[in-house]
Amino acid sequence: MDAITQFAVLTLITIFAGILAFAMAWAFLRGAFRLMQPAAVRNSRTSAPRVSQQFHSDLVPGTRAAARPFALHR
Repeated sequence: MDAITQFAVLTLITIFAGILAFAMAWAFLRGAFRLMQPAAVRNSRTSAPRVSQQFHSDLVPGTRAAARPFALHR
């Protein structure tokens, strides 16, 4: 009887640990995706959606100057 109780407790603790690990991985994954969003993106629940969002893909002069020494010269 004692062995069956210990096995049942071990099984329940293992199931609980698996659920907890899944929940933590899910939370960290959601946090990582939230951190990867651009700073210009606003939460749709707190602000009205914009009709058009401008995307500025040019390099700023400081970035261009910093990357110039690493450019391949052909």
